[in-house]
Amino acid sequence: MIQGLYEAHLPVKNLEVSMSFYSKLGLKLAWRDEDTAFYWIEEGRSWIGLWEGPEHATPYHPSLRHIAFRVSYEDLKQSLAWLASIQVEAVPFGSRTSIEPFVRPNQGNASVYFDDPDGNSLELMCYVEVPNELKHITDKLSLEEWEELARPYSK
Repeated sequence: MIQGLYEAHLPVKNLEVSMSFYSKLGLKLAWRDEDTAFYWIEEGRSWIGLWEGPEHATPYHPSLRHIAFRVSYEDLKQSLAWLASIQVEAVPFGSRTSIEPFVRPNQGNASVYFDDPDGNSLELMCYVEVPNELKHITDKLSLEEWEELARPYSK
């Protein structure tokens, strides 16, 4: 099921300083917002997220102990069954109460979350092709909601 690294996250003290550093390493900026920047490790395949905040941020921030593994969309659809088959429980993301995989149309990805035995946050994540007409959607959608919404745009 796991094909490679989708993303890794690091906390940083000063986003501008860190962005300059990672740019000097030759990494290309994928996107940024007020306190977060993502740089491609392998363009279109994997990236590193830089999260500005206090050195020992509390409460727990996902950038401190989080890795996302790249999977296919079809594998993500089967992820809950696969996790259950290896006795791993999925967990809700953020304020969500559902453990079901979900799509972030504005970011072009979908994921499901689980923890390792030490409480590190792990994620199965895939890219999702998003029609331009749907890229403005910031809500997290279930796979079923996403497929219904995207159906008219399918080729």
